[in-house]
Amino acid sequence: MIYKLKKPVHGTIGTIRYTCTIEWRNGVFIADEPVSSGGADTGPDPYTLLLSSLATCTLVTLRMYIERKGWDISNIAVNTNMYQAKKDETNITVIDRDINFLQPVTAEQRNRLTEIAQHCPISKILEGEIKVRTFAYDDSETGKQIKYPNNDITVVWKPEVCKHSGRCVTHLPGVFNTQAKPWINMEGASTEDIITQVQKCPTGALSYFRNEEKLQ
Repeated sequence: MIYKLKKPVHGTIGTIRYTCTIEWRNGVFIADEPVSSGGADTGPDPYTLLLSSLATCTLVTLRMYIERKGWDISNIAVNTNMYQAKKDETNITVIDRDINFLQPVTAEQRNRLTEIAQHCPISKILEGEIKVRTFAYDDSETGKQIKYPNNDITVVWKPEVCKHSGRCVTHLPGVFNTQAKPWINMEGASTEDIITQVQKCPTGALSYFRNEEKLQ
């Protein structure tokens, strides 16, 4: 399991409804709901963000292909929108993508670029099988705790909280191996690498403390 983004998209919300602060690898922007839904419309809403992703991916994919072919097509526009309907008790979502070449192109170019657009990475995601996993962080001290120390830190595992996201075993297999006993090998990586990975646990099943702190 390798995540697409090295740094996950991070969102927070306070008491100003429904203003969300979204942090990405290179900055911050605001997302919001339209006034009709109780927001202030200070930023794109979730549907707009979804459709923007498809529009952006389409344009970038087409530009890459045009450059590779050496075609003289300088400007392209894309409109994306969606509607939802119900068929046989199943919710169906249809996304329309309209491509407009803002200069004359040949029929061959138009047909080929339309085909290329259908294979942009976001198209493949939307038309493939998608599973959304949701984890909630639990920092409570209750329940069973198993401790794994090295010279510097002690990793605490709460098995009752663990939801088996797989992040630890795939990203730091030298330390976390469910086929081994004990399943956490504190000599399998540097202390700092272990700390970095533990901090990525989405449920709080893994935490750590520095041994020197417990001695004070």
